[in-house]
Amino acid sequence: MTQPAVPGSVNWTNVLTVGSAAILIATQAIATAIAAGWAVAGLFSLGDVGEYALMGLFALLGIYVSVLYFRRAAKAEPLRH
Repeated sequence: MTQPAVPGSVNWTNVLTVGSAAILIATQAIATAIAAGWAVAGLFSLGDVGEYALMGLFALLGIYVSVLYFRRAAKAEPLRH
């Protein structure tokens, strides 16, 4: 039998779900972005500086996507009862 929800209490199952999903998505998005920067720089023979610049630029894009995902996931999943 489950306990009745206390108003204003935190639903830890939802917090863990959102947090775990955000970590997984962030790791994949950032790693993919860095790999894409490396691949594009290699494809166009941009050298080390171009490679690092593209990897950094794409990593910032991956971080931005991760933050957007976390915000939308937290909004969609009720963290309180």
